[in-house]
Amino acid sequence: MKNNLYKSLKFGTKKRFRILFIASLLLFSCVKQSEISNDFNCEKSAYSNLENVEDIKNLFSLKLPKNWKINLYQDESQSSIFAADTTKQLTETVLIDVTFIKNKITFDDVFMLQQEQENLTKGLIKIKSKEITLLEKPSFYTIYKGKKGAFLYQTCHTFIKINAENFILAKTEIYGDSLVNERFCNSFSLIENIKIHP
Repeated sequence: MKNNLYKSLKFGTKKRFRILFIASLLLFSCVKQSEISNDFNCEKSAYSNLENVEDIKNLFSLKLPKNWKINLYQDESQSSIFAADTTKQLTETVLIDVTFIKNKITFDDVFMLQQEQENLTKGLIKIKSKEITLLEKPSFYTIYKGKKGAFLYQTCHTFIKINAENFILAKTEIYGDSLVNERFCNSFSLIENIKIHP
């Protein structure tokens, strides 16, 4: 009797372990990175202790580290959240500017050429661009490289088409040449969690 009880417990434990193992595999396979994070071979974000920040017009929100300096801006056609970790040197931090813009956007050749020309006038050269899906919306990102003042500079402009009348422009700015990819990845982990309000 004891032997049968031991065997049934042993079998039950193995079965439970298998079920837990399969469930954890399914859970991890569901946690999918965004296309932009995949393009940069990003790993897990370094940020913790996040707080929810809403724009002035209550059009969107995003989670940002509590110790970051945050500025809000609005005018008739847009609403912005600008944030940066001011406890770090400029060449070690990330600057993020997320703006909800009431305007139409189309990712066509005219749009791409216009963006490229606009950034060329600022001395920035396009090094990469791609159409993607972000926040389950049609999106487009471009990386530009150049100099700002005495610093090497890179910026990523991510356009997210919300609907026929509105889009979000999420800009990431990186100064210096240290840990550039890692800093881009950290900013993408914040941008990926933008919540658009109904």
